[in-house]
Amino acid sequence: MRHFNLTRVLFAGTAAALISSHAYALDGEDMLKKLNAAYASYGSQITFESATTDDTTVVAKGVKLKVENTEKPTEVPLGDVTFSDVEEADDGGYYAGSVTFQNVDMSKDGGHLTAKDLQIDGLNIPGTPSTDSLDGMILYESAHTGPITFEQDGKRVFQIEKVESNVQIADDSSNIASDTTFSGIWADLTDVKDPKSQETINKLGLTNINGTLVAKGSWEPKTGKIDMSELSLDARDIGKFNMALSMSGYTQQLMKAMQDATKAAAANPDKKAGDAALGMTMMGLLQQLSFNSASIRFDDASITKRLLDYFGKEQGVTGEQFAQSLKGMVPIMIAQLNMPDLQNQISAAVTKFLDDPKNIEIKAAPAAPVAAPMIMGAAMGAPQTLPQVLGVTVNANQ
Repeated sequence: MRHFNLTRVLFAGTAAALISSHAYALDGEDMLKKLNAAYASYGSQITFESATTDDTTVVAKGVKLKVENTEKPTEVPLGDVTFSDVEEADDGGYYAGSVTFQNVDMSKDGGHLTAKDLQIDGLNIPGTPSTDSLDGMILYESAHTGPITFEQDGKRVFQIEKVESNVQIADDSSNIASDTTFSGIWADLTDVKDPKSQETINKLGLTNINGTLVAKGSWEPKTGKIDMSELSLDARDIGKFNMALSMSGYTQQLMKAMQDATKAAAANPDKKAGDAALGMTMMGLLQQLSFNSASIRFDDASITKRLLDYFGKEQGVTGEQFAQSLKGMVPIMIAQLNMPDLQNQISAAVTKFLDDPKNIEIKAAPAAPVAAPMIMGAAMGAPQTLPQVLGVTVNANQ
């Protein structure tokens, strides 16, 4: 009897394990349907020909991404996509440890685009898509690509060595931060169609551009505060352009309202009426925003002197002489702004920069956030007051 009872227990346990395994088997098609539902809230659509599941791996074949919220819907073929280390989340959504894509190899009208090693890590697919909380949005932890190359008529004209992106979400979901770097940007400008432009490019030493593009920012969903701390392009032997912007009011509710307005306009059979309605709606929605600060900065890496020398030679003078003439022209050119304080700052900054090209920066930093309606009112009624309203300053070599 003892042996018989033990056998029954083992058999029952094994059967239960098999039943449990079958009941909780990963449903790849359900995952892709929920991925499509999440993308639909952004005006896009994911389609696939078939999906196969092997343990925690889902392979979707013939995947296509259709972007609908545009004047002309665009369909991007993604080929076969592999979701690895997939787990079902408590909310009915899914988490994929990594998502890998086939290498891109596309040709059209003499152009040839390739992209390698495309991968997303830590992809969260919500069970119930929503723009009301981060839990209902598609998010990822990191993404990267290998080389991206574009050739025209067999000649390489553009390349990016790699792209790396990272996303960090606060434990309480109060803040989401991201940073993306495009490394090894290279462009060939030795075959520009316009002869005059090609001559200028050659004389300025711009036949090959090498640089890095960086984007960093954060967003607080509840307050709608967006901080774009850096959007920079650093080009070798040219200089570094950097922009920063901070604004408030871009909440999840506002984002959803803007998406709904865009969808409604796209669905309107009367395109002109749809666009007009969209414009009016957007104007109303944008009034919920507030301006915190902004800046534009350029750090020179020798391009300024080359430009002065080039245009000076065009005028039959030296670069130094051309710089002196520019310093005299600037006050006259900006006098029409009718903004005395700002005009004086611009003249002083330009003079300082031309004498010793290091950096020049325009900042807008009001003492307190400025509501969008106030900015619009000043721009339409008294544009000369905008520098005071926004706290604009111009400085050089700081």
